[in-house]
Amino acid sequence: MEKLANIDLNLLVVFDLLYQEQNTQRVALRLGITQPAVSHALKRLRHLLEDELFERTSQGLQPTPRASRLHPGIADALSRMNDTLNLCDDFNPAKSERTFHINMTDIGEIVFLPRLLQYLSRHAPGISLNTVRSHHNNLKNEMEEGEIDLAVGLIPQLGAGFYQQRLFVQRYVCLMREHHPLAADEFSLEEFRTAHHAVVVARGTGHGIIEEQLAHAGVLRPVRLTLPNFAAVPYIVSNSDLVVTVTGKLAEATCARFGLTIREHPLAFPDIPINLFWHRRFHQDPGNRWLRGLMFSMFSE
Repeated sequence: MEKLANIDLNLLVVFDLLYQEQNTQRVALRLGITQPAVSHALKRLRHLLEDELFERTSQGLQPTPRASRLHPGIADALSRMNDTLNLCDDFNPAKSERTFHINMTDIGEIVFLPRLLQYLSRHAPGISLNTVRSHHNNLKNEMEEGEIDLAVGLIPQLGAGFYQQRLFVQRYVCLMREHHPLAADEFSLEEFRTAHHAVVVARGTGHGIIEEQLAHAGVLRPVRLTLPNFAAVPYIVSNSDLVVTVTGKLAEATCARFGLTIREHPLAFPDIPINLFWHRRFHQDPGNRWLRGLMFSMFSE
């Protein structure tokens, strides 16, 4: 009992997540705190429990024998406390008429909404969705105030105070019409440089990284059309010889319907993580928990 009186409950949460993730940075992301804060919590745990608990290896932080013995009991206790504290939760998706507000891009709407709405119509027919596009400080403030429930995408400005969960890693490809003169063979860098392009300048989103990478590599190409978003891209590319750089998810969602073909991009881009974000104020909100759990189960890879 003496040791229990000295242990902050938050330290046990950190211990449980370290056991699961074996990485302080991933634990920090899940808790919405800094990596040094996780390291400090681990230092306190080591002092209180008089054991290293986790040793650094090439595979990440590996639990010591004592940590392995402690974890089942700690995980069970945390689960029981969570269940007890949530006894008053009365969110029932089948009966709820709540409207959820989700910040996402037009690509997100194309990729996520068809499947999500199909599920809701069958299992939660009273629930409505409202998609919004808010940027930078507005997004932070609106999520903190509960005006926006979730945000999806590459949103580096959502740091302290926010939880995030990885859905998938985005890749970029080239999209063109099925019978495009360059569609028959592998799409080379030289062909990319000489082809006529449509370019999407989606301000406030992660897609600007691609244009930055092209500029950094010194790759120039003829741009015949500039657009503010991706929604019209499949319609335009299917009726022209324009080539466009898009996400693999958008290409997969539209190529069959619009008679388009996907070609691997001749340049290597860094992986773009697409995450689900929510503010820590609503981490235990039962409706928010249900929706983000649903989206994770449907779209995570």
